[in-house]
Amino acid sequence: MWLYVVLVGLVGLFLLRRWHRERQMVPRLWEKHVLITGCDSGFGNLLARQLDGRGLRVLAACLTEAGAAQLRAAASPRLQTVLLDVTSSQSIAAVTAWVRECVGDQGLWGLVNNAGTAIPTAPNEWLTKDDFVKVLNVNLVGVIEVTLSLLPLVRRARGRVVNVSSVMGRVSFFGGGYCLSKFGVEAFSDSLRLEMHNFGVKVSVIEPGYFRTMITDVKILEKNFLSVWDKLPEEIKASYGERYLKQFVASLKVMQKSYSSNLSLVTNCMEHALTSLHPRARYSAGWDAKLLYIPLSYLPSAFTDAVFNFFYPKSLEKA
Repeated sequence: MWLYVVLVGLVGLFLLRRWHRERQMVPRLWEKHVLITGCDSGFGNLLARQLDGRGLRVLAACLTEAGAAQLRAAASPRLQTVLLDVTSSQSIAAVTAWVRECVGDQGLWGLVNNAGTAIPTAPNEWLTKDDFVKVLNVNLVGVIEVTLSLLPLVRRARGRVVNVSSVMGRVSFFGGGYCLSKFGVEAFSDSLRLEMHNFGVKVSVIEPGYFRTMITDVKILEKNFLSVWDKLPEEIKASYGERYLKQFVASLKVMQKSYSSNLSLVTNCMEHALTSLHPRARYSAGWDAKLLYIPLSYLPSAFTDAVFNFFYPKSLEKA
């Protein structure tokens, strides 16, 4: 009995200490520059407006001029936009030079690698090498090149790197480059966090569950599946069967019901990672991340396989 009371007390003290530490904010936020990639929509767009409202100097990187114009119209004159294609070394170099001019000797306080894509995605056997490369170039190689290009400016400010991963960086239950890229982001972030420790730079990973964004848009994903299916050799189509395709699309529509529309659950984690004196190494966002996917990632593979196989479509050649 006494042991139980002691354990509860220790856990309570730990949580109280963590709560106190995480409430301590970085001073003089209005002087800090933060570059965010992927600000056309979704998490990046909301975070840019959110940090702008907090008074930070936001440098919002968008893929399109239309996205940049829409963001400027919704923000204060303090926010600046720039066009960035994270798959282009030339574009990254140009943005790096622009950021260097914006921040001067102060350096870059925050880098948020948010830009991402999930298309094309499908069962692995349906895809080509190029299909994988398209996603990896945005979600992983782009994150690495942008980070390496801007890291000297972040070190100068003794600032923050915030990389957007996913619960799919913990468990992988669908094919294509998305899960691979997010596992890679986790690994890159872990090694970078260790390397940057002595420089005073903190690296955080954001692991959202399923939220309603362009990446999870069912109409876009359904169009992607049908497009990939149409290009498949007849032998593969015969092996899986059209019923498999229909079940896959139907499962997307079922999952859509569990998507959260409250994107601030994710952007609040990003903001904390940028503004807290003691940011976490990892942030999970969404009830499904906290209660389902993250716990599953610690369980034996045989158990997680059984859970996911229960919901998986069945092919004509079911073993």
